[in-house]
Amino acid sequence: MATHGSLTKAGKVRGQTPKVEGRKRVGTNSSLRNKSNFRKRLILNRFPGQNKPGQRRRRR
Repeated sequence: MATHGSLTKAGKVRGQTPKVEGRKRVGTNSSLRNKSNFRKRLILNRFPGQNKPGQRRRRR
C-alpha cells in the first residue's frame, strides 16, 4: 500500500511552529445571564431558537 510521503516526516511542520499561548477566556456571570434570559423571554416576549415569528419566510 503506497503512502503519500514517508512516516519519518510526520509532524514536521507542527513541530517547527512556535508555541503561542492562548488567551484566558472569561465567561459571563451566571446571574447576569439569567437576568438577560428572563428579560428576553418574559418582558420582550421573544421565542427561543431560530423560529421567531417575525423572521419566518414562506416556502414557495
